[in-house]
Amino acid sequence: MLLVIDIGNTNVVTGLFQQDKLVATWRMATQVHKTSDEYMVLLASFFSYRGLGARDVQSVVIASVVPPLIPVFEDVCRRYLQQTPLVVGPGIRTGVRILYENPKEVGADRIANALAAYKLHGGPAIIIDFGTATTFDAISREGDYLGGAIAPGIEIASEALFEHTAKLPRVELSRPKQAIGRNTVASMQSGILFGYVGLVEGMVARIKQELGGTAKVLATGGLADIVARESRVIEVVDHHITLIGLRLMHELQEHRT
Repeated sequence: MLLVIDIGNTNVVTGLFQQDKLVATWRMATQVHKTSDEYMVLLASFFSYRGLGARDVQSVVIASVVPPLIPVFEDVCRRYLQQTPLVVGPGIRTGVRILYENPKEVGADRIANALAAYKLHGGPAIIIDFGTATTFDAISREGDYLGGAIAPGIEIASEALFEHTAKLPRVELSRPKQAIGRNTVASMQSGILFGYVGLVEGMVARIKQELGGTAKVLATGGLADIVARESRVIEVVDHHITLIGLRLMHELQEHRT
């Protein structure tokens, strides 16, 4: 089986593939001060819960936007799984032509998303990832990564509103009954949720115009569902698109050899 590891700013998401079928996923909090031993215990417990062991894994792919954790997880893979992982970065075949001014600035997760979106849905496409940041990625008709936009994530914005005001409370991100809030909590929920829906729809309209007027719009990330329910522009929600992209990258390396 293939183990894929997506190290994000908030969570480390792992997936286990049997050929092209995703058979298990797990999520851990991203903590840069955790040791490889601590992450190894977590991974081993996930495997044990599913009746699996280290010997079931034949290959590993790692994508990370947290550089200090790359050697930590490389150590986990070598010591626990007896595997040298493929780390997504310069020099590996991604299957995506990156037209960013500096391709090295594009996060590995965004490249994986672009590859999976194009393979699954074709182009042009727009991928919205609701993570620690909310990112928008534009894919051309030919599958090229053109660039995108980065906005503060919904939870970051919500937390900043609480931390930088004297009287506004911390609120749960849930749908208010209407846009016109009749109390402080409802007003904040309206501004945060409906405000982000407006941001998404405005950005999608601008990016579509630059792409020529049409594009498939996909969303992923922890808060994709709640925004997609309110948005008229999101067509597909796929929480596993990054993991699928990493699997596709692994296949490209195999075909290269």
